[in-house]
Amino acid sequence: MITPEQLAGNLEYVRGAIGQAAERAGRNAQDVTLIAVSKTVSLELVRMAYNLGVTDFGENRVQDALPKIAEFHPPEVRWHMIGHLQSNKTGKVTGAFASVESVDNLRLAQALERHASRQGITLPVLLQVNVSGEASKEGMSPAEAPEMARHIVALPHLRVEGLMTIAPIAPNPEETRPVFRQLRLLRDHLRNELPQCGWRHLSMGMTDDYRVAIEEGATIVRIGRAIFGERVYV
Repeated sequence: MITPEQLAGNLEYVRGAIGQAAERAGRNAQDVTLIAVSKTVSLELVRMAYNLGVTDFGENRVQDALPKIAEFHPPEVRWHMIGHLQSNKTGKVTGAFASVESVDNLRLAQALERHASRQGITLPVLLQVNVSGEASKEGMSPAEAPEMARHIVALPHLRVEGLMTIAPIAPNPEETRPVFRQLRLLRDHLRNELPQCGWRHLSMGMTDDYRVAIEEGATIVRIGRAIFGERVYV
């Protein structure tokens, strides 16, 4: 496990890089939300990051996240579901997470809607788009997104706030730029087609490519390794 000093240094570096990327794009760094990806990370490290000012955490496995959320839920902390979600787990997610970034099909959206309706809440969601078309990645295709979005936007207990994507792994982060640009252009199209939604968020960019993502308009970056170090899987 990394030391508190290492964690503080990592966060300082990442925040500085976010600020520099935003400045290059003529944007305000305050408009970019940093989600610290805490999958496989101990609750001790989560608490340390919180004490260093991190309030947004991302998890990709429901069964691993729920014990953390139950034990650590200060009012200002927001937990985000960023991984692939099965419809049969939506009841556990709704009400526990501040948002679901990985809504990739209508069936999943309808399941989330049912549980949100029963709980009397409105759940913020992002639509996951597989811009690169890689078979290994989840998400609706860019071609499917407008029609899918029309149906999901109509669900009264979901609040569609934007789009999410995962770029391909590339040796040069510049190679991911077209993916991020395409997601931004799709968001702009949906904003015109479905103006009843804010479409304010583009969740794109991780440890290897978040600078490029911010230059292309990311409002959320999901960063794990650059903050918590290399992952340890058990």
